[in-house]
Amino acid sequence: MNTIVERIADFLKKYSPFDHLTFEELSEIAANIRVVNLEKNKTLFQYNDVLHDSFYVVASGVIHLSVIADAEETILNKCHEGAIFGLRPFFAKNNYRMTAKAREESVVYAIPIAIFRPFVANNTEVLNYLLENFATNTPASTENDNLRGNHISDTLFYTDKQSQMQYFQTLSYNNTPLITTANSMVSEVAQLMAEMRLNSAVICDANMPIGIVTDTDMSSKIATGRFPITVSVDKIMSSPVITVLENVSLAEAQLLMLKNNVTHLCVTADGTNKSNVKGVVSEHDLIVAQASNPGVLIKEIKRTHTPKELKQIRVRLTDLIQTSIYKNIPLTHISNITSEINFALLKRAIEISILEMGSPPARFAWLSIGSQGRKEQLLLTDQDSILVFEDVATEKYREVKDYFLELGRKTTLTLEEIGYELCPNGHMASNMMWCKSLTDWIKQYDNWMNTPGESSNNLSSIFFDYELVFGESKIEDAISNVVFKNASNNTLFFDFLGNDALRKNSPLSFFKKFILEETGPNKDKFDIKTRALMPLIDGARLFILSQGIKGINNTYTRFKQLAINDPKYSEIYLNCAEAFLTLSKIRTVEGLKNEDSGQFINLEELSKIDKEKLKNALAPMRELEELIKNKFQLTQFS
Repeated sequence: MNTIVERIADFLKKYSPFDHLTFEELSEIAANIRVVNLEKNKTLFQYNDVLHDSFYVVASGVIHLSVIADAEETILNKCHEGAIFGLRPFFAKNNYRMTAKAREESVVYAIPIAIFRPFVANNTEVLNYLLENFATNTPASTENDNLRGNHISDTLFYTDKQSQMQYFQTLSYNNTPLITTANSMVSEVAQLMAEMRLNSAVICDANMPIGIVTDTDMSSKIATGRFPITVSVDKIMSSPVITVLENVSLAEAQLLMLKNNVTHLCVTADGTNKSNVKGVVSEHDLIVAQASNPGVLIKEIKRTHTPKELKQIRVRLTDLIQTSIYKNIPLTHISNITSEINFALLKRAIEISILEMGSPPARFAWLSIGSQGRKEQLLLTDQDSILVFEDVATEKYREVKDYFLELGRKTTLTLEEIGYELCPNGHMASNMMWCKSLTDWIKQYDNWMNTPGESSNNLSSIFFDYELVFGESKIEDAISNVVFKNASNNTLFFDFLGNDALRKNSPLSFFKKFILEETGPNKDKFDIKTRALMPLIDGARLFILSQGIKGINNTYTRFKQLAINDPKYSEIYLNCAEAFLTLSKIRTVEGLKNEDSGQFINLEELSKIDKEKLKNALAPMRELEELIKNKFQLTQFS
């Protein structure tokens, strides 16, 4: 046998679904495979390209699957060795829905569908496998990750195949759909859809569905001039309608949409088109259901035992964030989901350390600080934490502190393995400065707040953004009481904090040009973190502390709360809240695209629209600056 064919067959045998086939069958497939060599940044197929006659397996290198929406590239998935992608020609007739581009020099195997189809038809396991992967966009459930690849779908949904939960997860959908008759005019239906803010209308005869019209039909058939707006709606409707029962599950709905290449399902009393309409399930309903269901990942986190398992879940969280951003799920929603999963990962890392070390010798609280504490960590940025343990007898102090320092060391190393880099400034529970008793912490906060000085303040501002990850909430409450007691009428502290907030570098020059880095590895890039996000973060913190508002750490939520508490300046606060979301989204998209923290933006790579969005988001900063100066009558350190 041809040794190249043999080598390809051996390679395929290691991965699903090829492991369901015999070596003879694999050899036949391998003999017809085309080997494609791709240089770095070379495109294999693009969004809206006509479908190829093959699907693909990554033999080596990395292929990125991405989409461009609003002139912005979003990476949906990264395919490594053994990954299957480009399955759309198997299950759909319309063009590609994404772009496949080599991230580095890569080799892919093109498997002709005509050759592979008979093996699919004769092997239900292979068919089910491909259909599920096309539908679920999820890494395969494996015993041994070295032996199987990640199989990537060509749809843009994120679901969780490793758990059967979503086969039972019911959907929320519109149960008051717009129902009309076949002879209604398109213009009337379009107007009703706009007024009711719906993207579909069901056409019925005696309340039984005979067709459906969606906003896609309106744009592709009416807006293009193929049909005049005066025709009756039955001329442009899609028929027959795909119908389902009221208790349809997320997975069932997803598979039906993919199988039938539709974006809407009609819910009827008995699941057929011979009974009354009860509602409409849209593609958007599936996305919302998936994006708002971190429960599956959190359950898996609780069952993990090693950093490697936790890391795999964190990789899937990144996929979830990418998909949610592409689908325009609101960033606040994405942040809430992400922080829930991030905190579950942090908590499990601490639990794994405790299981290894034995029970703690005293009660304690592990607090996340900085962006983690504010629940704003969408990217894999560095970890920041402090550990507070209850006061113990003097003779026990050393031994107790040693235990907690070791707990801090083990946990921060586990978190580093998961992908959260160590804090370059050492703001971590493994550092003896930030792992101490409650009394010592109270002294620390007293010192920061009552005698603020140049050196202490550089350390202190992020320590006012904290959130309990693990341990005693009463210890966290004790810290909060000290902070807000010291903040009351503390002119010196706010004078200092206010000046520090104003000291951040301006994002734009006098001539409204972006100020870029002049030297170093990020020369000619824009520092979105320091110049744009930090002034908003610092401003929100300053006002929250000065107004004594407890328990709100997130910058966006802080500004929303300030707008309620201080209505005179609500417009400024609300503008800042929106600006913060816009800037965070730009940073996140850039960070996901470049696989880094997203701090430094190459403006040359931004679209005109995004540059405009970025510039507009910087506008509220000037108003915020003026408000800080006026509110705190800054003099002391000016």
